[in-house]
Amino acid sequence: MRTACPQRRPGFSRPSLASGGESEFTLLSGDTCSKPEDAGTSRWRTSFWPRILRGKGQTLGLLTPPRARRREEPVPTALAQVDREKIYQWINELSSPETRENALLELSKKRESVPDLAPMLWHSFGTIAALLQEIVNIYPSINPPTLTAHQSNRVCNALALLQCVASHPETRSAFLAAHIPLFLYPFLHTVSKTRPFEYLRLTSLGVIGALVKTDEQEVINFLLTTEIIPLCLRIMESGSELSKTVATFILQKILLDDTGLAYICQTYERFSHVAMILGKMVLQLSKEPSARLLKHVVRCYLRLSDNPRNGDNSI
Repeated sequence: MRTACPQRRPGFSRPSLASGGESEFTLLSGDTCSKPEDAGTSRWRTSFWPRILRGKGQTLGLLTPPRARRREEPVPTALAQVDREKIYQWINELSSPETRENALLELSKKRESVPDLAPMLWHSFGTIAALLQEIVNIYPSINPPTLTAHQSNRVCNALALLQCVASHPETRSAFLAAHIPLFLYPFLHTVSKTRPFEYLRLTSLGVIGALVKTDEQEVINFLLTTEIIPLCLRIMESGSELSKTVATFILQKILLDDTGLAYICQTYERFSHVAMILGKMVLQLSKEPSARLLKHVVRCYLRLSDNPRNGDNSI
């Protein structure tokens, strides 16, 4: 008489990789800040579980028995396919005002995990126009300053996607050729110190910071034809510590390029204005120290000293 086989013991299931709603804004090399989940919190958070579970070495070996791990190997591919279908759906939903807000939020969460998201956004019909519409729609809230936290969060999600496009080598040149950074300059002109405006300025600076991080001559040539230097100098003088850091980083990257250094040192007025703002920052840092900000200020000074015309100028 045959006996029934004992029930097979189920394998362990993998922990969920849901990020909990965080979205990271990459501003500088090695510096990340997360966009708050709502207007009432300012905690900076990063998700570490994806990094722990990404490899298939000892860490996963401790979590999953060998037999269960072999049985689950096809699962990531299936999950990736589901995620990609959702990406397509959210991109399509950007073209509709009724579904755009949720699509902006979901895509901004996924932009770090989808390497080809930038080309998908750029080449899909109406997507960039929808992102620019989100930006233009809040211009009336800038002056007089009536921007709400909800408006700021929504447009910051749109700016995060533009930062993704600005960072990608396949879309960066087209991004510059379309002069899209100019749409962000009205946000950098704002002076209100309320949280919605501060987030707006910081995220806009993040887009410019993503451009200059590439150290490409094309980017510097474009920025020198715009008013980005005086805008950065204004923020360096009166912005928050984080905004000052990103603005100083942008100025440093412009100075590190020979064309940018020659442009700033071309006239005494340009050079003296930069030197004056840096001097004010040093005095402020003596009262409110910030090692990260001071590092960029010192690098700006160091680069200014490389220009031979500055030998007769007092910094």
